[in-house]
Amino acid sequence: MPDNTLEIDRISKRYGDIVALDSVSFDVRPGELFGFVGSNGAGKTTTMRIALGVLAADSGEVRYNGHPINHETRTRIGYMPEERGLYPKMKVLDQLVYLAQLHGLSTNEAHKSAEEWILRLGLRERRGDEVQKLSLGNQQRVQLAAALVHHPTVLVLDEPFSGLDPLAVDVMSQVLREKAAEGVPVVFSSHQLDLVERLCDRVGIIRAGRMVATGTVDELTTSAATQLRVGAPHAPEGWAAQLPGVRVLSQNGSGTLLELTPEADDQAVLNAALATGPVTEFSRRRPSLTELFRSAVSDDTASPEGEARA
Repeated sequence: MPDNTLEIDRISKRYGDIVALDSVSFDVRPGELFGFVGSNGAGKTTTMRIALGVLAADSGEVRYNGHPINHETRTRIGYMPEERGLYPKMKVLDQLVYLAQLHGLSTNEAHKSAEEWILRLGLRERRGDEVQKLSLGNQQRVQLAAALVHHPTVLVLDEPFSGLDPLAVDVMSQVLREKAAEGVPVVFSSHQLDLVERLCDRVGIIRAGRMVATGTVDELTTSAATQLRVGAPHAPEGWAAQLPGVRVLSQNGSGTLLELTPEADDQAVLNAALATGPVTEFSRRRPSLTELFRSAVSDDTASPEGEARA
């Protein structure tokens, strides 16, 4: 692996009879935005806590720059937990300075960095406020500042966009792009898949503690089943349901959306549509990340052998 790559290598974690993680593996490369997505309880937060050393894995290893994560490495990681990890009665500036000093910055460096991130994240008017008196969105901004104030060389962010208004989402998106442009590996989880699709270089999908897909959005959506949008205004309900290798995803007044297996014959679909009357649209369509995610997390037949890999 290249230098400064964060590697999650076959980590597993059990709680009694419950398998939280089952040989989870992926890597986050320097300068890369990696989106880590899955349903609630899929294992995202457990993976991130193991990467930080907050939890111990039962097996497997987390490495950075080719070496196992240790205390020194952890001081170089910027971590943003999903649950607020701030001192509620502490003022914003004081808190950021304190956290920066905990990571080894001098008093002057800590103050300089804290002030820079307060300004960058639009918190100047709130710098003297207690965290508990801030809106949830501003608390989220402070939490991001806390992850960035010590100049981390890796960023691990758990639901960083949760609770943010559109303007704050734009600011945070830009900050993450900037950090990646500096060569920092950035991994974040999010349920906002449109943001993941727009921001991320690669995506990993986890389901029930197992990675079911990893790759670029293009790779994942290209490898997904072919979809056809068919406009046949006079077609009766279920007109394509019996065609071999064809699954009807939706049918309404605007047309029919079909999913085709590799063995399906699109010309047979066209002929069936023409048999119902005029065809106003017949086009291939690539599924969105949201659609791919829904398919991946709801498909009980998914297996490691069927994973997409970058």
